[in-house]
Amino acid sequence: MHISTSYICNFIFAIGLFVLSVNSHAEYYVYKHSDGTTWYSDKNLPANNYKLIATIGRPTASVSCTGSISNRAKDHAPIIQQYSDLYGVSRELIKAIITVESCFDRYAVSRVGAKGLMQLMPETAKIMGVHNVFNAKDNIRGGTRYFRQMLELFEFNIELALAAYNAGPNAVKKYNGIPPFKETQGYVKKVIKHYNSFTEAES
Repeated sequence: MHISTSYICNFIFAIGLFVLSVNSHAEYYVYKHSDGTTWYSDKNLPANNYKLIATIGRPTASVSCTGSISNRAKDHAPIIQQYSDLYGVSRELIKAIITVESCFDRYAVSRVGAKGLMQLMPETAKIMGVHNVFNAKDNIRGGTRYFRQMLELFEFNIELALAAYNAGPNAVKKYNGIPPFKETQGYVKKVIKHYNSFTEAES
């Protein structure tokens, strides 16, 4: 029996998407612990100690976004262009994602543990082969590669791919569209706004 190289590549890609849909960027649960503290988790916690308050999208990092985004982005322009060309994702879109995720702070860390310029969760970074999430080149490579897979998964619908990048592909499939999470809906609108702005500036 002979199996073509393209078949093998497609099979591996499908397995990769399955792993990503199960293990990476996902919707989050907000719990109130019996001691009064608030917990964020992508897993169900025991009901005897934790009370579920809400289901949300992945929060972006809380960082200072003062000053010119253009100046912040300038240092990363060659890297963004490199992976834009490699993965076929618009450089303006990559730039917009980074703006919303971390405001180009490569050391940004969110309260749920997403890290770096494109705010990769540990499991996503691992699957994407990112060894140092705080290294700009490594992070942008992994984030752009992951976003490209979300684009392919949702037939190049940018808004759905962005929603999946924030809340996970399972949430997008579950709600058959952008999930009804304040974080995710706001995230998609912000990225699209920046994307349009950057695109107009380049034209």
